[in-house]
Amino acid sequence: MQVEVYGGNHSPWVQAVLLALHEKDIKHTLRPLPPLQTFKQRGVLMPAVSIDSGPWVLESSQILVQLGFEAISQKDLKAVQAAWQGVLHRPDNPLRFFAAFAQAGDSSPSFLKRSGRNFLRSFIPFYMITLINIAKRIIKPPPPDNFGDQYLFWEHTLASSSGPFMDGSAPGIRDLLLFGVVQCHSSIPTPPLEALQNDERLTGMRRWIATMHARFSGYSYLFSGDYFEPQLPTPVPASYVQQGIFFFGLLTMFAMLPVTLPLVLVLMRKVPR
Repeated sequence: MQVEVYGGNHSPWVQAVLLALHEKDIKHTLRPLPPLQTFKQRGVLMPAVSIDSGPWVLESSQILVQLGFEAISQKDLKAVQAAWQGVLHRPDNPLRFFAAFAQAGDSSPSFLKRSGRNFLRSFIPFYMITLINIAKRIIKPPPPDNFGDQYLFWEHTLASSSGPFMDGSAPGIRDLLLFGVVQCHSSIPTPPLEALQNDERLTGMRRWIATMHARFSGYSYLFSGDYFEPQLPTPVPASYVQQGIFFFGLLTMFAMLPVTLPLVLVLMRKVPR
C-alpha cells in the first residue's frame, strides 16, 4: 500500500491519520500543499489522502476506516470533536502561532522544493488565523466553564474499557482521533492542555496519554512529549533558513492583502459548515 497525505502536523485530524499510518507501519509521503483536485473542491481543508494513487479522501474518520480501523459511532465522533474546544485560543499570541507553523517545515531532500513549498504554505496559517478571528468575532462561541469538562466523557470511557486504550488492548479509531486532538492542544498550547495536565478528575486521561506515549515512542510528530510523562522528543524543527523563507512568504501574504484576503473568504465558502 502506497499512501500520500496532504496536511500539517498541527491539525488534529492529520495527526490521527499519521498516527494510524505509524501504528500500521504503512509507508507514506507527507505533502504540505493541497493537491489541485482537493484545492478546487475544499480549498486548504486537511487531511487529504490518496491510497495507491486512488481518489483523494478528505474525511479523517473515513480515511482511518480505509486504513483498516473499525468505524466510529456518530456519538463518539461528536465527543471527539467536542474535545477540541479551546482551539480558538491558538492564535492568542500570533507570533507564537506563526512560529509553530514555521518550524513544521517540509521534508523534501531538494533545497529548491523545500524553499518553494515553505514559501507557499505560509498561506495556510494566514488562512487559519483569519478564519479563527472571523469565527471569534461573528459566531462568538461562549467559553466553557471548565475546559476539563470536555474530557469527562472519555474519562468514563476509559474506566469501562477492557484494556489500557479506548478500544481495548490496542489503539482504535477513537484513540487515534482523540490523541490527535491532544497533539493539537500541545503543538500550540491552549487552555485545555492545562486541564489535561492538572484537572484532578482526569487521572485516567493522563494514564492513557502515558500509554499512548509508550505505544508511539518512535512517532515523529509527538508534540505532547513536552507536557506529559513519559517525556519524549518533540518534532525536529525546520532549519532557520527554511523558517526565514516561511516568514518571507507570510510577509508576502500580508503585503498582498487585497488579493489574499478575498482568496481566504472564497476558500472558506468551500468548507462544509
